[in-house]
Amino acid sequence: MTFLQTDHILAAVVLGFLIDLAVGDPRWLYHPVRMIGWVIDRTEKTLRGIFPKNKTGERAAGVFCALWVILVSTIVPVSILFVLYRFHFLAGFLVEVFWCYQLVATKSLRVESMKVYERVKADDLPGARKAVSMIVGRDTQDLDFTGVTKAATETVAESTADGIVAPLLFMLIAGASGGFFYKSINTMDSMIGYRNDKYRYFGTFAARLDDVVNFLPARIAGLLLVLACPFTGFDTRNAWRIFLRDRKKHDSPNSAHTEAAMAGALRIQLAGDAYYFGKLHKKQTLGDPLRPVEPEDIPRANRLMTAAAVLALIIGGLLRVIIVRVV
Repeated sequence: MTFLQTDHILAAVVLGFLIDLAVGDPRWLYHPVRMIGWVIDRTEKTLRGIFPKNKTGERAAGVFCALWVILVSTIVPVSILFVLYRFHFLAGFLVEVFWCYQLVATKSLRVESMKVYERVKADDLPGARKAVSMIVGRDTQDLDFTGVTKAATETVAESTADGIVAPLLFMLIAGASGGFFYKSINTMDSMIGYRNDKYRYFGTFAARLDDVVNFLPARIAGLLLVLACPFTGFDTRNAWRIFLRDRKKHDSPNSAHTEAAMAGALRIQLAGDAYYFGKLHKKQTLGDPLRPVEPEDIPRANRLMTAAAVLALIIGGLLRVIIVRVV
């Protein structure tokens, strides 16, 4: 108990991470991201009815929406944990562990991407397209087996940053409350941070905010994927080379870092043009086609992602121990 009280945040993050690796996210279990999504949806509908339906009005509404969602999503867990810890330390700690477990997505990312792999291996293209549509934002109805495999592999790479490394970083700084703060921003970006007609102005602030909070995690995650190569048998030198060369080849300042590292590690070429909401988006390719993309690249990507996640916890945990002792 003394250790827990000395640094209960680190203990909660470690236990939460291990539970996630073992259990994942059962569909029947309440998930805080769904609650954040509900707050975003209700707030958007309310503000759209208040602010003028023009460029300035929608941008202002988007700012108020983002600030309100962040406030609610952070203050509620902070308040609950404050009350529980004052009532009994163990009650607060157990809830914090539970939330830390829910706010990382290592196993669920592996499980969902492997569903794509299973459909591809079963030669079930419609099933593979449906499975990959659950984890990507692009149009999937016209993808062939190679396109489906690339999409799943890219998602594993990109989600290493925003689904694992970033939540871990914020939780190591501020516990579950830090994780909720990050998830509120990241969930807004996934719901309203689009450049389509509906969200071009309303979602601008949320998208920019997501760029800010993911700036360091994206780069750290890319480096961790490179560092994980020796432990997983992948090409460390090529991962580092492609990471340095291609990590900025994307309109987003953060998206290509992990994808570039993954492409280099697996010695394949990822990214390229893709359709979103029926419109073609021109994108640069990442990596060199040293060999063709194949179904086995999905489990390979998951192996590298899991190793990078473990490294993130070990390195982040050690840094927290050092900082806590110094402070």
